[in-house]
Amino acid sequence: MKRSDRLVAMTNYLVEHPMELISLPFFSETYGAAKSSISEDLAIINKMFKTDGIGYLESISGASGGVKYIPNVSMAKSEKIMDQLCQELEDPTRILPGGYLFMSDILGNPGTVRNIGRLFASRFAGLNIDSVVTVATKGIPLAYAVGDFLNVPVIIVRRDPKVTEGSTVSINYVSGSSKKIQTMVLSKRSLNPGENVCIIDDFMKAGGTINGMRNLLQEFDANVKAIGVLAEAEDDEEDRVVEDYTSLLQIKNVDSNKKHIEVVKGNYFLNN
Repeated sequence: MKRSDRLVAMTNYLVEHPMELISLPFFSETYGAAKSSISEDLAIINKMFKTDGIGYLESISGASGGVKYIPNVSMAKSEKIMDQLCQELEDPTRILPGGYLFMSDILGNPGTVRNIGRLFASRFAGLNIDSVVTVATKGIPLAYAVGDFLNVPVIIVRRDPKVTEGSTVSINYVSGSSKKIQTMVLSKRSLNPGENVCIIDDFMKAGGTINGMRNLLQEFDANVKAIGVLAEAEDDEEDRVVEDYTSLLQIKNVDSNKKHIEVVKGNYFLNN
């Protein structure tokens, strides 16, 4: 195999297997090249990943070592992605009753969802996440995108038990925005005790749903290492019950009468 062909094949394999340790002998046997040539190829790939702002290769020495692709979007690329998303969300026709925004088209766009997943994975890659948790339904595409880049399974918390879930654990929680008591359930087979989890949601007002998920995960002795939300509402900051979270966007002002929306970048971009 020519080096140019091998570089393409290796790059594709690494991108398709993020956060997975891959040994040099595997590449050497798969592509029929000496380990020294493979090492040179990996150096070229690592340089291009960094130049393109999509991540880097982490090398681990020793008999059981190898290389691992770490997703890490550059801040310039991240800001460009979010600036474009802010412009899309500031369309006044998106305003819904109650100060919400229509976002289903955003969450249904595979390219946009993939970009969002890559950004969260970049922030949470060093936290040894074992699984991504979300609540049905709109956060599911985002959770799968994050899980894809972190190479971990996705767990879905439901509002009511399903017969296909088997035995479940359920809790009641108070919605932060409506102040109503609601229920969420999770299958007992979903998590192992002591797992590190990342909570992902599409929109947060006061944070009652996320706080409910956090309390539910305590029943599984899980460690909530990170919380990521696509968009947060500024007007509920005083009543917010969740403090330690990462947001990509903040909805600062929704004026139904004047048909005006102001969307800015979230705390993901602070101090960076």
